[in-house]
Amino acid sequence: MKNTDGSSEFPPSIDEASGQTFESPETERRRFLAGSVAAVVSTSIAGGAAANVTVGNTSGTIVGTEHWTVKKTAEGPVRLFMWRKRIPGAEAKGTIVFVHGSSVQSVPAFDLQVPGQPYFSTMDTFARMGFDTWCFDCEGYGRSDKHRNMNADIAAGAEDAAVVVEEIVRITGRDKVLMYGSSSGALRAALYAERHPARVKRLALDAFVWTGEGSPTLNERKKRLAQYRASNRRPIDRAFVRSIFTRDVEGVADPAMVEAFADAVLAMDTSMPTGTYVDMSENLPVCDPEKITVPTLIMRGQWDGIATIEDLNKFFMKLPNPDKQFIVMPGIAHTSIRSRNFALVYHLLTAFMSQPDPVHTGKAHA
Repeated sequence: MKNTDGSSEFPPSIDEASGQTFESPETERRRFLAGSVAAVVSTSIAGGAAANVTVGNTSGTIVGTEHWTVKKTAEGPVRLFMWRKRIPGAEAKGTIVFVHGSSVQSVPAFDLQVPGQPYFSTMDTFARMGFDTWCFDCEGYGRSDKHRNMNADIAAGAEDAAVVVEEIVRITGRDKVLMYGSSSGALRAALYAERHPARVKRLALDAFVWTGEGSPTLNERKKRLAQYRASNRRPIDRAFVRSIFTRDVEGVADPAMVEAFADAVLAMDTSMPTGTYVDMSENLPVCDPEKITVPTLIMRGQWDGIATIEDLNKFFMKLPNPDKQFIVMPGIAHTSIRSRNFALVYHLLTAFMSQPDPVHTGKAHA
């Protein structure tokens, strides 16, 4: 769809480093609310009803920029890949750092480009809502270094996040970030926030697990624990990627999205590190809720088998900051932003990340 002057409402994105332009897919159907500062976008999803996504009126060209930083280790430097999407001059809502999970790299997880489905790119969506968005590949994943003899466990991912956030602070001049992590990415993010609370303004933990007690997914994973211990990496294929979306319940994701997601993941890696699988099978808990002092959102899909509601509720109750929320997302299993109900996830996450700080935090008057 074009504006009256012939320009696209979703203009091409530009990579600042190379100067190369690449097209962002346009929405198929859209309508604007007169006098509103938001647009309601209806995106058709194969096999299901349309999803309504409410976005801000931020306009301009989304700029994608590749960045690199270095983690110092006893074995030498480790290069970490970072990817940034934003509309320059329109990042008033702050900086979001997205942290990926065990079996996917950062760009397929958060910047998936599917023709006709612009909101499959979480980074593009949040850039248009006025955020400065970042993701990164943990060591052992995607474009980051893989040369060390290590299995990229959760603690290593939290260390990666620490190095990345310091680089983001240096580049942006903002001393706090908003952080979202999914699955083992949520564990990485939680451990990072526990260690570096001064750097985190708000923390969102999606598909999170604390002790793992009663988890159907982890009970199955423990059966292969010896295999995961024996090697630093585990093979993946298309059938495995598909299983991420079907292991809890069928039908939660658009099959066309699943295939595009699998294409993007497998184009970069055909194996993934075993460290997070080992940690989640035998080393939980890996973080202490009583030491996570930042405002925190726990997001749990209705059918997610990675953790029970009881396990998450016990974690939630121990969080010391009263600025906290625990939300169960209907019609969603483990991969919320890749589900048919992604619009719901975007709404919940945007509301939390944009929530104003409380004016009064002292004791109530008698």
